Amino acid sequence: MLCGVLFDEEVAVVEPVIVVMGVSGCGKTTVGALTADRLEVPYAEGDDFHPQANIEKMAAGIPLTDEDRLPWLDTVADWLAEHQKTGGVATCSALRRVYRDRLRAKAPQTYFVHLAATREELLRRMTGRLGHFMPTILLDSQLDTLEPLQSDEVGVTLNALQPPSALVSEAVDAWIATHR
Repeated sequence: MLCGVLFDEEVAVVEPVIVVMGVSGCGKTTVGALTADRLEVPYAEGDDFHPQANIEKMAAGIPLTDEDRLPWLDTVADWLAEHQKTGGVATCSALRRVYRDRLRAKAPQTYFVHLAATREELLRRMTGRLGHFMPTILLDSQLDTLEPLQSDEVGVTLNALQPPSALVSEAVDAWIATHR
């Protein structure tokens, strides 16, 4: 595979298991799918793992609680764990440290790519989207919940205002640098 990294002279190959994270409108889906294509690994859209009740709640403008999120996070974590040997890229808001810790508990090699943007840019993007269940009224709730990556977390924060191709290159380069 294109993405394996060899350590020393051993044949210990580490495949990328990456979560592209951030609030709604930051570009997770676009960057996640392109990153998976670049790395030639499977891709999973985190929104697809939400139970219908979560989607209906968000569509109604009601923020999710931890009780709502935890089963969804466990499903995303299971997907990541199933792809530890083959590699994979998934999108997941992963807004809080405790949520990321929950993902890492099942998939320890997970690398986080946080796409960060201004509230104004996020609102502009969300307003321009068609057919997505997440209303703009929930943006402030997500921003209030967001805990950026901490220095002891394995990952990188990128400026989501860059073109998707640049974000993919930066994400892949950062993952490779971490695994040298």
